[in-house]
Amino acid sequence: MKILVLAGSPHKKGTSNTLVEEFAKGAKDAGKEVEIIDLAKSNIHPCLGCDHCGMNGDCIQKDDGNEILDKILESDCILFASPVYYYNVSAQLKMMIDRFYAKTGRISAKHLKAGVIMTAWNSDENWTYSAIDKYFDVLFEYMHFVDCGRIYGKSCGTVSMIPKHYYQEAYELGKNI
Repeated sequence: MKILVLAGSPHKKGTSNTLVEEFAKGAKDAGKEVEIIDLAKSNIHPCLGCDHCGMNGDCIQKDDGNEILDKILESDCILFASPVYYYNVSAQLKMMIDRFYAKTGRISAKHLKAGVIMTAWNSDENWTYSAIDKYFDVLFEYMHFVDCGRIYGKSCGTVSMIPKHYYQEAYELGKNI
């Protein structure tokens, strides 16, 4: 199984990327191939809405987004990872998700497995992830992704603050996805 991780944190050693590393360990220990794309270091431009692609073709932009879209089409699974910024995914991750538009037909036809790792400083149990969870519900349904699990890490303001159980959860998600 080929897993592509879309890592949306601008902090290479931040909380969501720390849990991504645990996820990757679990996946690799289970014999899966993992590639992590650091979206913060990628040259990705926002979707122009020009419809050159027709939702099933090539994007007119000449940036890393096209290569990432091709890697998605070569994968069996996508992991979306990001810190929480104003109760949503990071701009880096959102920009790449918006670029799915160019190949929506081909990506959704694959019925890819998908998972989510998000981390937030906030510890509120009732609303920290309510909008994000709904966002991924709709995205997964629209793109015909098979939901294989979500980790919504609360009280993860810094790596030293990450509750220990999230390390194990991320490892197990990678192993079992």
